[in-house]
Amino acid sequence: MLRRLLLLLLSLGACSAAAQTPEEKGLAIATAAERRDDGFGDFTANMEMILKNRHAEESRRKLRVLEREVPADGDKGLTLFDEPADVKGTALLTFSHKVNDDDQWLYLPALKRVKRISSANKSGSFMGSEFSYEDIGSQEIDKYRYKYLRDEPCDGKPCFVIERYPVSPNSGYTRQVVWLDQAHYRTWKVEYYDRKQSLLKTLTFNGYQQYLGKHWRAAELFMQNHQSGKSTLLKWSDYKFRVGLKDADFNEASLKRQR
Repeated sequence: MLRRLLLLLLSLGACSAAAQTPEEKGLAIATAAERRDDGFGDFTANMEMILKNRHAEESRRKLRVLEREVPADGDKGLTLFDEPADVKGTALLTFSHKVNDDDQWLYLPALKRVKRISSANKSGSFMGSEFSYEDIGSQEIDKYRYKYLRDEPCDGKPCFVIERYPVSPNSGYTRQVVWLDQAHYRTWKVEYYDRKQSLLKTLTFNGYQQYLGKHWRAAELFMQNHQSGKSTLLKWSDYKFRVGLKDADFNEASLKRQR
């Protein structure tokens, strides 16, 4: 309760308070960013995943994404692969949580079985992409500790630069450096550092559009792996909000049913 009270106080315009420590200011910025996306309800969207290896050879996949907001906890998400034929029917179900590790299940149609993703495998690659299971889960506030680093421009805009440190011992990262614009608290770049403190990946966001007069979503997310030379581009389209998704759309049976 005390932590939630602190989060509330810090988010009520406390970002500019000179008395804040770097840790308090980092937490306040992250909290303000999360509060601005509260209330989206649910949405569906289409996604194209473009994977590129170190020789610039491409492979493409088409997916559908369903997400439902759960105010008292994390969100629920379902990702369904439609193309190409060798991955068609593959589905990932994610229950995000405020503090604990997310629950995730992967349905593999070739095996006709649902596989639970263990917490110890959160850093594993999601379907051969440069996104890990951890990356595609929701980024809940309590899953990190924070520190404000500096102000500097990003994508031509005044931005905050904060550092966040995963709380979970199963995280594949020691720290992440995040750039958010000061006008709307949208994330523009994230640098991921591995367990050896080396820069592993950089994620950049482009083409933000606003929905329902409040909620911003990026049209493109590009993840570059600096150590392997591989990259993955996610291109989002056809966002539809408040379509009436229910809990029944997010359970293990739905992994097989919504093909």
